[in-house]
Amino acid sequence: MPVKNMSSFTIPSFRKPIAVAIVVSSLLACSDNDTMSNQQSQGSNPTENGQSSASNAPSTDALFTEQLSLKQGKPVVYQLFTRLYGNTNTANIPWGSIEDNGVGKFADIDDAALSSIKALGTSHVWYTGVPHHAVINDYSEYGISHDDPDVVKGRAGSPYAVKDYYNVNPDLALNPANRLEEFEALIKRTHENGMKVIIDIVPNHVARSYQSLSLPEGQTNFGHSDDTSVVYARDNNFYYVVDKAFEVPTAQGYKTLGGDKHPLADGEFKEYPAKWTGNGARAAKPDINDWYETVKINYGVKPDGTYDFPTLPAQYAEKSYSEHVDFWKDKSLPDSWYKFQSIAHYWLDKGVDGFRYDMAEMVPVEFWSFLNSSIKQRSPDAFLLAEVYQPSKYRDYIYLGKMDYLYDKVGFYDTLKTIMQGSGKVSDLVSVHNQISDIAPHMLHFLENHDEQRIASEDFAGSAEKGKPALAVSALISSSPTLLYFGQDVGEDGGEDMGFGDPTRTTIFDYAGVPAHQRFMNDGKFDGGASTEQEKSLRSFYESIMAIAANHGAVNGDFISLHDINLSNAQDDNSPSQIQNSNKGTSQSLPSNNYSEQQFAFARRSQDEGFIVVTNFSEQPVKDMQLIFPTSLFAESEIPSLLKPLVGEKQLALDAKNGTVMTLVTLEGLETLVFEL
Repeated sequence: MPVKNMSSFTIPSFRKPIAVAIVVSSLLACSDNDTMSNQQSQGSNPTENGQSSASNAPSTDALFTEQLSLKQGKPVVYQLFTRLYGNTNTANIPWGSIEDNGVGKFADIDDAALSSIKALGTSHVWYTGVPHHAVINDYSEYGISHDDPDVVKGRAGSPYAVKDYYNVNPDLALNPANRLEEFEALIKRTHENGMKVIIDIVPNHVARSYQSLSLPEGQTNFGHSDDTSVVYARDNNFYYVVDKAFEVPTAQGYKTLGGDKHPLADGEFKEYPAKWTGNGARAAKPDINDWYETVKINYGVKPDGTYDFPTLPAQYAEKSYSEHVDFWKDKSLPDSWYKFQSIAHYWLDKGVDGFRYDMAEMVPVEFWSFLNSSIKQRSPDAFLLAEVYQPSKYRDYIYLGKMDYLYDKVGFYDTLKTIMQGSGKVSDLVSVHNQISDIAPHMLHFLENHDEQRIASEDFAGSAEKGKPALAVSALISSSPTLLYFGQDVGEDGGEDMGFGDPTRTTIFDYAGVPAHQRFMNDGKFDGGASTEQEKSLRSFYESIMAIAANHGAVNGDFISLHDINLSNAQDDNSPSQIQNSNKGTSQSLPSNNYSEQQFAFARRSQDEGFIVVTNFSEQPVKDMQLIFPTSLFAESEIPSLLKPLVGEKQLALDAKNGTVMTLVTLEGLETLVFEL
């Protein structure tokens, strides 16, 4: 959304819209081996370096699935934006300072908070914004250099412009001198509450002002030994615009810090020679919509897109972590590889249990093989989640790059969003889900995160209630992990215009309070005591759905779509049918079936247990909807006359005739029912 009084500048509401285009147009623009063409997400696809990708699930994936099936339920990740989570200040002044609007602290995330997070079935807490990134506040008494607001986005700074990978954001500590110890205490509290800890690693870029004050012995800062007289050298950490100084981007109407005065807000930032910008932009003066607060990391990819390191043979898609480690151990590799390996190992040693990798697709698959295999050798249960938006690369990043999980955005989320908005069809969702069925356990599902619009925002669905059927489908359709974003469970709408970035997404650049979440916090009790009745009801629904996702063994069983058979039956059924009404206990004739593209029925079935999900994406009720189930759904057991509810209070009466099981069910608008098989 354009910012007021600006005619030529639109503040990016989040960091990702140009990412895929930049991959093509900048760093890999001249590569003959790039794969950003119209390739299909299945089958044999070339990788970035021209090698054959893994088109079939190899034995390692079978082992992954087997291990997953031994667990009860599946992973549930709760993303918590640390700066905002515990903040009780409600001022919400646009471009407000930390004194104006307050800030959440590590200490705010106490046992009460963690217990409320655990109640959503959470297995992993993703603490977003923990590594020390560029901020505006003065921490010079702790030896921390000032950050120039001309290359900091917002008043509080982007969490993805990391300034020091070996320490944490001083804003988050009660005593900035002890900030690392305070985060270590939070790690310990999280473990004591039965959950694991994930933090961000942003391998593609760092802050322009990167300067680690906490380097372990033997480590050096990024760029420390770079030859700045050349655009590229294999062991340079950055790319350079030779003989040109960096210029701060400008745009009509944009004012740093919203126009507030600051001694360093002078439109200048000293950097000579200029470095390539984080999204790959090569100009000394990047565009205002580029990721100008960051600089691109060099992994040995030459400016023409060719590689300055050994490529990984395609057969390594089927090899173990240890075999990947062995492949790399005698190779000479770019310096940046070793720097990020040291960073990841450092945090593992601090007790962190895994990482969410920002924009992983902008970094070569080979690097991920190198890094992730080394992580898995040190911590076999480490949780490795990557942000990848190109379906043609999914299997390479899983099998060759050794990622545990990838975002299922381009496909599942994007299609589900259209259904929630009333324009999409459930059949399309079933189709995109089937397209990645071979890697479904690796594909993380979400409805919200820090990059996406809040469900309740006017630009998305306009109501958190419309997220209820979507939650049931997203969380229960497969064994993929589910991600919840803080405030999602109480209908936060992201409506605050806090400065840098558009409303509809809760700000990640400025200090703010998050109103619906603050009501749930209830002055530190984290019990929903100040929530509205609608918010309490929504939270209860989330807890019921996520309890199934986290604890029911059938979520790791087979997915059985009941959509096609019921949609076809509805379209073909022009004659009355006589069946038992499950809600009234009577029989009646139906002129036709009213199942449509706005309803979705499916089942999950393991060897010993199962459940059926029936959802209504429409705001209008559906009365006496006829559903049919194949008898095979009930395995070899006797078909019961009644199914008991897991969600909702309705029971489901079944009528078995001529090899088909039928029932009638009435759904209110946006209602979801789940029945035990």
